[in-house]
Amino acid sequence: MENTGGASRGSQLLPVLGQLVRFLRQIESPDNPSPVSLAVLRRLDGDGPGRVTDLARLERASQPGMTQLVGRMEKAGLVRRAPDPADGRGVLVEITQEGRDVIARTHARYVATLDELFETLDPADRDAIVGALPALERLAAAASF
Repeated sequence: MENTGGASRGSQLLPVLGQLVRFLRQIESPDNPSPVSLAVLRRLDGDGPGRVTDLARLERASQPGMTQLVGRMEKAGLVRRAPDPADGRGVLVEITQEGRDVIARTHARYVATLDELFETLDPADRDAIVGALPALERLAAAASF
């Protein structure tokens, strides 16, 4: 992507990424989790069990809102609460196998949708996107926290 018209690289990349994310979030499915639910499931799957207060902070949600979300996710069988072994008064939220299955199904839907989109592009565009992936991975890694 050339830097045309003086626009910054970030101002060029952001709308494209935003459009792709919005498109993926709109994929219809009976068990499509909300974006926040999916983010919480992915965080629990990757980082292990966590406290509601930490999940709220990390996902930039209010603690009451995260408490309600975790309650809904628990009723759906996606997470469970367990005593914190380090603090007898504390409770940890952990992902269940059903939660992992939801992540896997959502990931598979996203991959299939992106594969279909790739097929609408000409080979040069597909090659250009695939060629840019290592740089995009480095960009994402630089943003990791």
